[in-house]
Amino acid sequence: MKALKLVPLAMILAIGAAQPSIAKDKKDYVVVNEEVGVPVFPHDITDRPYEVVGEVKAGVRKATIFSKEASQKKIYKELWERAEKLKADAVIKATYGDSHVTALSWGKTNATGVAIRFTGPAAGAAADKPAN
Repeated sequence: MKALKLVPLAMILAIGAAQPSIAKDKKDYVVVNEEVGVPVFPHDITDRPYEVVGEVKAGVRKATIFSKEASQKKIYKELWERAEKLKADAVIKATYGDSHVTALSWGKTNATGVAIRFTGPAAGAAADKPAN
């Protein structure tokens, strides 16, 4: 009976031990658009130097003719997923248009943006750090 009570505890400990290896792969992003929860912006970033990684494109389809239009949050999330594959830190100059019907969907919204990788800290970030 006691052995059965220890099984859930052993499972929790095994899962907890595996978490640090997963957490190491998670990347800390310098900036996040609070409105949509990902580092995708409709404007340029001017407070820190960056290099352009490439252009990213995404298309978000409606499931049925009665489905709602894709939200900005969903469109930006799709752009960010593609930029992540390029190891980008953010997407700037993100744009998207109205939904249009295609032969394969009831409505599709296309979006584009520029994937960037930061090459230095934000302006003023060096002043925020304490001197050694």
